[in-house]
Amino acid sequence: MRYRTLGGTGIEVSAYCLGTMMFGSVGNPDHDDCVRTIHRALDAGINFVDTADMYSAGESEVVVGKALRGARRDGTVLASKFHFPMGEGRNRGGNSRRWIVQAVEDSLRRLQTDRIDLYQVHRPDDTTDIEETLDALADLRREGKIRAFGCSTFPAEYLVEAHHAADRRALPRFRTEQPPYSLLARGIESNVLPVAARYGMGVLTWSPLASGFLSGRYRKGRPVDLDGGRARLHPKRFDPAIPENQVKLDVADRLAEVAEGLGRTLPELAVAFPLAHPAVTSVIIGPRTEDQLDGLLKGASLVLDDATLDRIDEIVPPGTNLYHPDGVWRHPALDDTSARRRPEGERSAA
Repeated sequence: MRYRTLGGTGIEVSAYCLGTMMFGSVGNPDHDDCVRTIHRALDAGINFVDTADMYSAGESEVVVGKALRGARRDGTVLASKFHFPMGEGRNRGGNSRRWIVQAVEDSLRRLQTDRIDLYQVHRPDDTTDIEETLDALADLRREGKIRAFGCSTFPAEYLVEAHHAADRRALPRFRTEQPPYSLLARGIESNVLPVAARYGMGVLTWSPLASGFLSGRYRKGRPVDLDGGRARLHPKRFDPAIPENQVKLDVADRLAEVAEGLGRTLPELAVAFPLAHPAVTSVIIGPRTEDQLDGLLKGASLVLDDATLDRIDEIVPPGTNLYHPDGVWRHPALDDTSARRRPEGERSAA
């Protein structure tokens, strides 16, 4: 296992990070099995574990807390996230100070720990000034409840705005960004990754298997079980009747040929690819079982040479997204028509 420093935090993390979204009712409801998978990852050299309060409505954090009890906690860099609504009622989500101070206490209780090493804003919140979010996170750091903080799936312009706000207010800044990045979703190469590198941010990428599309389970000409695995959560991403998915199947087959030429599997190629980018610190892998973890860890030793990367570039050009990788957040300007259209009176006057 390789290790790298996480941005400017001074924290050394494994090049692969264990993602725990599939631990709990959404993925694997067997807590004991999930704990064994976490322990297996730690024994394999992974020292970085990422979770979030919204994964299985807090259940994932409970599982992680069970797994890291005792001596294992001190040797593990623990990351979690907040933003999405947790339960019914108003002010139970978002990026306001009011919610942040509540969310961190809830996460600490579920995780059975007194600190979170990396606390991340799960998505942007256009109803909250970024200065308020940064100020609240800075207070948590001073109190020792978190060690560092970052963001997840922020567009490049939001990253720039956050850094400028931190400079204006003399506040600590985001130290990390957690974007989606895979062989099928390379859009961040043209914006987020250059911005992160410019500001010295650590980058931990998610969904290297393109939400399961590069797991080897979905191949052209094979029937797709829309009631199982990731397809059950996001059926439109896998339905072969949708033309966009046919394109992904075609590309996945071509990438599988590249992997076979290296004597590797498609998932091994997929998890190795993001680490080839100099701006990427760690790649989040999200297994549901020990067997899946073992399969993904086989890619930990794979280092892609220039010839292989050139071949990949021919199949999926740099900066290209073959699908929208974030299924839960879109820029508000795309959904709010008033952000894209002048009032009718102004249009006619122009």
